[in-house]
Amino acid sequence: MCSIKKLSGVGDKRAKDFEKKGVYTISDLLYYFPRTHEDRTKFTEIADAVPGDETCIAGEVYSPVREVRIRRSFTIYSMVVFDETGAMNIVWYNNKYVKNAFKTGEKVLFFGKVSIKNGKKEILNPIYEKLEKQRFIGRIVPIYPLSGSLTQKTVQSLMEQAIEYAGNIKECLPREILERYKLPLVSDALKSIHFPTGYTDYERARRRFVFEELLMLQLALFGKRTQSDEKKREPFRITDCAFADKLPFTLTGSQMRVINEIHEDFKKPKAMNRLVQGDVGSGKTAVCAAGVFTAIQNGYQSAIMAPTEILANQHYETFSEFFKDYDIKIALLTKSTKNKKDLYEKIKSGEIDLIIGTNAIIQKDVEYCNLGMVVTDEQHRFGVTQRGMLSEKGENPHTLIMTATPIPRTLSLILYGDLDVSVIDELPPGRKPVSTYAVGEDMRRRVYGFLEKQVTAGSQAYVVCPLVEESDKSDLEDAENIHKTLSRIFPQFSVGLIHGRMKSEEKDKVMCDFVEKRIDILVSTTVIEVGVNVPNSNIMIIENAERFGLSTLHQLRGRVGRGQEKAYCIMFAHGDSEITKKRMDTLCSSNDGFYISEQDLKLRGPGDFFGTRQHGLPEMRVANLFADGKILEAAQKTAKEIAEKKLNLSEEEEQVLLGRVKNVLPDTIVLN
Repeated sequence: MCSIKKLSGVGDKRAKDFEKKGVYTISDLLYYFPRTHEDRTKFTEIADAVPGDETCIAGEVYSPVREVRIRRSFTIYSMVVFDETGAMNIVWYNNKYVKNAFKTGEKVLFFGKVSIKNGKKEILNPIYEKLEKQRFIGRIVPIYPLSGSLTQKTVQSLMEQAIEYAGNIKECLPREILERYKLPLVSDALKSIHFPTGYTDYERARRRFVFEELLMLQLALFGKRTQSDEKKREPFRITDCAFADKLPFTLTGSQMRVINEIHEDFKKPKAMNRLVQGDVGSGKTAVCAAGVFTAIQNGYQSAIMAPTEILANQHYETFSEFFKDYDIKIALLTKSTKNKKDLYEKIKSGEIDLIIGTNAIIQKDVEYCNLGMVVTDEQHRFGVTQRGMLSEKGENPHTLIMTATPIPRTLSLILYGDLDVSVIDELPPGRKPVSTYAVGEDMRRRVYGFLEKQVTAGSQAYVVCPLVEESDKSDLEDAENIHKTLSRIFPQFSVGLIHGRMKSEEKDKVMCDFVEKRIDILVSTTVIEVGVNVPNSNIMIIENAERFGLSTLHQLRGRVGRGQEKAYCIMFAHGDSEITKKRMDTLCSSNDGFYISEQDLKLRGPGDFFGTRQHGLPEMRVANLFADGKILEAAQKTAKEIAEKKLNLSEEEEQVLLGRVKNVLPDTIVLN
């Protein structure tokens, strides 16, 4: 469709403001959906206007606008309006444009919140329109996200013009689907989602665009799955379970089930593409090791990519212990690795069976001999591109992705719609729940007393802060200041400090000292959220817990309670908001990561869950993954029918669908 500049009032500067929001054409503008709507249909007579209510007033100007300069940077403009029932003040702050905007006797419409000042009713900074030029008062009005110099009135006015082009938007949903789900045509829905005549009208339009948005995304993900299924490879020969028998612990039934699912994938003549979800401490590493063992027994190399050097080192130590009775050569490759060139040669020649590291293992200088299995740990810490780069190092290798962040089912359908999903939903026997408490600042002395008692008895503790250092712009606790404070309060203990700004060697030394019990209390940022395993630590204190998401808090809590002693998580939470209270109550009442993740999604929304954009997925314009779960299921079912050619679509309908899907994920092939 034609450029947005075709609309009256859009020049180069305004066009650039729209470009920041991804709006280049009139079609883009029509799909620039409101974030909410404002109901300006309710008119109230002045005598009946209730302080605190937002309402519309139709008044006659009684006097010219009065200007009162309070100080150099603050001027108040006010005037009196009246109707048959009474009079009220209309007030603006620092708005010189209203000074000559009104004439005595004019009829003007105002919309705003009514208040009382000095015993008189007033509306502060109202939206207003002259009666003879009424446009956006007296109707339901869209409220848009803004950028640059754009204002609500500007976008609303331009959208009124753009709506005239709605009939030119090509319908992308096949007629069969429109009829099945009773969805309105795109031209009608566009008018109703921007300027609805009522709530029912809006909901009908919104439902159509939620379905459309989720259908296109699901089709794209089916396309990615189709591409993955086409990656043929020789099946693996499955060895016996001697590896599992030699482990120093007994695998749970859930772990064995997931290992069997991986083995079934290995038997197929195509590359595995599987996600393993498991709560903190559920034993994902042992499951991964079983898969890696099978790949190596079949003559292939395996590679494991972790998000941090700390976790990569831990995996190296764990897998070295797992495979100590076998002739399996393991190498660690991170930014800190010495003599990289020698290691590169050994990897290229096939001398190394298992390569464990950070994203150093996907750099262009690293060439593999026969890479048959790749593992990405804590996938949400990597982007789609990095995940793909690891797979491209081999010839259609089997792919295993692990995450300790339990993902709500609805979000999982979006983020990992191209993967088979396994869930380890059973914790090893003897794993005790962590006792969790949310406390206020008045409990700090008591908490520190408890901390002293526990560490004196031989335990270790984490203290997690949201900031690295003190900031003038924030009153949040910072790690450096807390480290100094605790060092002063507890001179008898060794207090360590670790954060993301430290060099890798420094962080590794601190973590090594903590593991070796040379540090009693470790003050940290969320750098310790993922993967660190210190069984002797049984206390987690979290500063400003209200600033972290539920899933992050649950991950942090998972760092303790890995040994035999009872574990505690104490959260200092500030703020009395209802959402803060609900979030803290959720953590204190449950240790179930999947339940917590559902609540996290409900309270924060998908955009903040853990940054869905880093997965390479588009931002949801209208869908809400918590509220629209049923529509998502319908969209996924329909996408499957389309991909499997079970719907009677015309060639034109297929081509329109394919065009829309390519706009969602450009490299996707859906329909053949």
